[in-house]
Amino acid sequence: MEKEIEALSFEEALQELEGLVARLEAGELTLDESLTLFERGQKLAERCNKQLNQATLRIEQLTPDGEIIQLPPP
Repeated sequence: MEKEIEALSFEEALQELEGLVARLEAGELTLDESLTLFERGQKLAERCNKQLNQATLRIEQLTPDGEIIQLPPP
């Protein structure tokens, strides 16, 4: 069974997304299979972007003396 997207780490989501892209590029799937994989890929890409944006915000919250200000979890 596929893991829920929101439970995936960035690395897990990216690895799955890369696998989906490879399967889609191979061109051996039916239209329905391709659409299902494409839809999951879109959700995985959104998950990765969300996590990257959160990481960027944390980095941008550096204080003048180099400490990271801890932001509350989303």
